[in-house]
Amino acid sequence: MNRDLTGFAPGDGVAPDRWASALHLFDNGPGAPREESTAERWERARLLFDARDYAGAARLLAAVVDEVPEQTGPRLLLARAYYHSAQLGRAEEQLRIVVARDPVEHYAHLMLGRTLQRQGRPQEAQPWLRTAAAFAGEFPGD
Repeated sequence: MNRDLTGFAPGDGVAPDRWASALHLFDNGPGAPREESTAERWERARLLFDARDYAGAARLLAAVVDEVPEQTGPRLLLARAYYHSAQLGRAEEQLRIVVARDPVEHYAHLMLGRTLQRQGRPQEAQPWLRTAAAFAGEFPGD
């Protein structure tokens, strides 16, 4: 494989968080301090999640959720990041908030059921999984 003097091989790619950080490197001129906006943190967290850096995504998403607690999208992605990074208690907490605020958010019901299953609580998981199946149009005996 051909490498240039920096050791970078064409096609190696760049880590998603580096792309997101570099997007606004020179917005305010060289050396000017710049605060990352909530929208930029949300985008960078999504890139980290897509790159399977779930713990890194969770750290950013927790800050985003603190700033916009009423929005379902960031909280649901935070719960997913917690789930994939085996922070199941935190995932459960976020999912319970989502279903309390938005009882027809079917994916939150499914994730809560799966989170409870993964914690070894299958009896508690069943109602959530049945509700998620009903939202998806799957009924017993069909």
